[in-house]
Amino acid sequence: MPRVSPPSILCALLLGLAALACAETRAAGEVSGAWELVAQHLPADALARLKNSSGNADRESALAQAIVLMDSQPATDEKMRDVVSRLESLGRGDDEIALAATYMVGRVYQAHFFAADLGRAAEVYEALAARQPASYWAQLALVKLAVLKLYALPQPAGPPARVAAAEALLARVTDPILQRDLHVVIGRARLFHDLPGVLPHLVAAARVGGFAGVPRSDLQLQVAELSRREGNWAQAREFFEEFITENDADPRAYAVRIKLEEIAAVYPAAKGIAP
Repeated sequence: MPRVSPPSILCALLLGLAALACAETRAAGEVSGAWELVAQHLPADALARLKNSSGNADRESALAQAIVLMDSQPATDEKMRDVVSRLESLGRGDDEIALAATYMVGRVYQAHFFAADLGRAAEVYEALAARQPASYWAQLALVKLAVLKLYALPQPAGPPARVAAAEALLARVTDPILQRDLHVVIGRARLFHDLPGVLPHLVAAARVGGFAGVPRSDLQLQVAELSRREGNWAQAREFFEEFITENDADPRAYAVRIKLEEIAAVYPAAKGIAP
């Protein structure tokens, strides 16, 4: 029975991959256009674009075709096995395409079969991280592996052990944005499991920055409120003020201003935005 495929979370990343690889692609315009259509969740149009390309035999085009197949309906396990076969073949190389293809094998096992094979996904992520530890794709795999360790895999057992296993991956993630994402994942896992040590992870993520819109404002408020509860008035005020500066029309701004008044009463030395 077919099932609805989950949205691809890699579209923007694959656009970056297309830009990286297009210099050596004979049909760069067609393949890059196909990636843009994949990013817009238009797999049929992307496939038509690829069929019009004269470079369908090159590795980037083959990767694009596999991703388009993965994102097309009907999404069946039989189709996903075909996708995995294509990706594994591409993954035998030693270029950026091979690393991206291998990462995508893990994603298919994690999210695209009727019954996810999380153990196999974890194995793929671990192998990729060991194979090319400095690669962006390998480090992205470590972030996904951390999520599996925190919430899905049978081992380690118990929240403290799960969090410790995820934190052990931090030293292996050197890309600042991916390290930021891993800090958020771990911080929120500690919060979910009611474990101490939430704030250092969320503050580290906020210091890296790069968030926009709702994710940024939510993180600002989360850091500010947790800092306030711990009595870290300067840090609480910093993040509340940052939120107000960027989100003055947000319905939550009124409550934030009240909290800034409360902080000013106990921490008058901190310069702040007037309520």
